[in-house]
Amino acid sequence: MMMDANDRPATDSCHLGARPGGTDPVSPVIHSEGGTIPGEDGPAFVLQRANPAPIPVILAVPHAGRSYPAGVLAAMRQPAQAARRLEDRLVDLVAQAVARHTGAALLVARAPRAMIDLNRAPDDLDREMIVPDPAMADFPPLPRGPMAARRAHSGLGLVPRRLVGLGEIWRQRTPAAEIQARIAQIHLPYHQALADALADLAARWGAALLIDLHSMPPLPRRDSAEAPPTYVLGDRFGAACAGGVMGTAFAHLASCGARAAHNRPYAGGYGLERQARREAGIHAMQVEIDRSAYLDAALAEPGEGLADVVETMTGMVRALAADVAAMGQAAQRWPRAAE
Repeated sequence: MMMDANDRPATDSCHLGARPGGTDPVSPVIHSEGGTIPGEDGPAFVLQRANPAPIPVILAVPHAGRSYPAGVLAAMRQPAQAARRLEDRLVDLVAQAVARHTGAALLVARAPRAMIDLNRAPDDLDREMIVPDPAMADFPPLPRGPMAARRAHSGLGLVPRRLVGLGEIWRQRTPAAEIQARIAQIHLPYHQALADALADLAARWGAALLIDLHSMPPLPRRDSAEAPPTYVLGDRFGAACAGGVMGTAFAHLASCGARAAHNRPYAGGYGLERQARREAGIHAMQVEIDRSAYLDAALAEPGEGLADVVETMTGMVRALAADVAAMGQAAQRWPRAAE
């Protein structure tokens, strides 16, 4: 089922998890792999997309990776605890189901966040955790500004260094050449693949939307009268995504009875900064989902709420796809969408 700019699904219902008749998109799905995980030689990420693209949306899951080279695990002080804490635990299961139901393109990282954080800039590095190499005088680069420097020094830069409650992640500093290899083989190809996929969607539809999907630990309750949000939507305070698109997302979540917050405490990271180009019709939002909404009580395995989260996200993606397709039509940048 191809949706063109005039084929807008209803957006007033939370229950949009299945297409009429229970069928999934019929466009052929192309799977491709890219990048390389140093020390493992497996692909750093997997990209799947239908051809032709039935909707102008791609879901990206940068913190889904669970492919740990043996050397990385051996270098960690508490690998089981640190790895679990750093992962957006199993949120790729949500993304895979939503992509299957909607036809959205899907980019899933295999390389773990412990090795390199794909939602950080390449120069967002804590220089104190790197063993310098005289042959690499220009590496690591200086952080671009005080914000990046503070974030890296806090322990959650391009290569995470420490976690609250666990302390230092690594037994010793990491050689500069090893970090540079992770940037060249994981970070750069991942973001290039994402940029290319968004450009292809925009060429077909006239506009495109990146949904950068993450999960968060349950947020603390501010007061006894108000429960914390289950979803946090970030648009870098309007810089990354059109206000109307964000409004549609919040309206859909409200129709589902889901609690949602805007930009606080998560406004969006490097994924949005790197990929959003509103002037070219490419928009991006970050979506954080409370892990307790789709995992079990231990926040370790799929829980009873997984199906509900998939249904909520499926409806939201369809509503947003309709908005973005209409934006492309209005801008008269959608000649290929009707082919």
